[in-house]
Amino acid sequence: MVQLPAAYAERIRQQLGGEADAFLASYEKPRAYGLRLNPLKIEAEAPLFAAMRERFSLEPVPWCEHGYFYEEATRPGRHPWHAAGLYYIQEPSAMIAAELLDPRPGEIVLDLAAAPGGKTTQIAGRMAGRGLLVANEIHAGRAKILAENVERMGIPNAVVANAAPDELSARWPEAFDRIMLDAPCSGEGMFRKDPDAMGEWSPEAVETCAARQRSILPDAARMLKPGGRLVYSTCTFNREENEETIAWFLSRHPEYTLIREERMWPHRNEGEGHYAAVLEKSADASAVPAPASPPRGRSKSRDAGRPASPAVAAARLFREFAADALPGFELPAEGEPLLFGDALYWLPSPEGSPLSASSMKGLKLPRPGLHLGDVRKGRFEPGHALAMAAKASAAANACDYPADGPETAAYLRGESLPAREGSPKGWGLFTADGYPLGWFKTSDGQHKNRLPKGLRLFSDPSRA
Repeated sequence: MVQLPAAYAERIRQQLGGEADAFLASYEKPRAYGLRLNPLKIEAEAPLFAAMRERFSLEPVPWCEHGYFYEEATRPGRHPWHAAGLYYIQEPSAMIAAELLDPRPGEIVLDLAAAPGGKTTQIAGRMAGRGLLVANEIHAGRAKILAENVERMGIPNAVVANAAPDELSARWPEAFDRIMLDAPCSGEGMFRKDPDAMGEWSPEAVETCAARQRSILPDAARMLKPGGRLVYSTCTFNREENEETIAWFLSRHPEYTLIREERMWPHRNEGEGHYAAVLEKSADASAVPAPASPPRGRSKSRDAGRPASPAVAAARLFREFAADALPGFELPAEGEPLLFGDALYWLPSPEGSPLSASSMKGLKLPRPGLHLGDVRKGRFEPGHALAMAAKASAAANACDYPADGPETAAYLRGESLPAREGSPKGWGLFTADGYPLGWFKTSDGQHKNRLPKGLRLFSDPSRA
């Protein structure tokens, strides 16, 4: 039997009254498991989805277009389809917040506290590769995980930042059409998923979290354009961190209006629980002048990337590579090349974007756009992110294998494979069931494995 903190159980009884017994009994029931299809790569109409639905016993999540419940024993996170970025494992209740944000293709969107990337990748799917998505995480280790998930899901129009909210709000006032703030919280909705979270809970922790949330919200508000939408969410149940924090915010920001609140309770909905508030900023709110920025691409700061000419030269090498190995791939139409050391990125720059090579001076950027590859000694070597953002049909040479086959398992372990007869020398995409997993380079009768070492597995994922 789950032993909840006594003070927590008493708070719930006061908050829910007659529903408290049903809520507390939910802790004795099995938890729900969810995944969300990645529409940048696959839709429910795709032929492969029928096999996926059967294998994982998928059932739709009512509040999320691409969300599905799955059976725990099927373990989709261990399947090569997961490595291919076809879906993201996400707690079902948490899917509600990005749905309420309702991002649109072409918009400029910020996910302010984004790690590990569930809401970021959900937002990206709704944006369909158009516009700009900035995903920020203040903790460096978590920002790295966030960047890896952005890469795996093949998102071409995202920048991952590692900064404090006040640093971003000083740089980019009224810069974003929509902002997601999934605020750090006391995690009461994590108790069934992570029992260790119970040991960290206390009334004092709730107060600390509410104070932290009230310090972050004004920074988020400052970065939203007049007429824009801000969604504040938590995975906790108490009113202090939810309704009371929103009431506190609204009392100090009359230019904002609360248009919807949503509570996901584990005794009412299949999931661990979530809170989301949808706020809109008046279109008549007085605009804050944006800080002046130097012309794009002219910064000589080491943090902001090299001057334009080396970046342009590197981009030329990329285009020569793509013409040969990836002729069907197209970069986001609006953007500019950036060099960070040897690494070449493509920074998406839609109309109205606050980001440019110069405007990012001094920012820590684990992923300053789509990593195209590295330039070494005048040669271009493609990056893993480029493989994940491409379709198999874009490659001049793509070798496809069954996701459940031994070749795929060997590739994910980092092993090279015998080259197929007639395979040309050079770079190619390794695909599983038609979806890229990474690069190989053919020479000496072998498809030499170019999967990054940090992504290699040491067991057969299809049999886990």
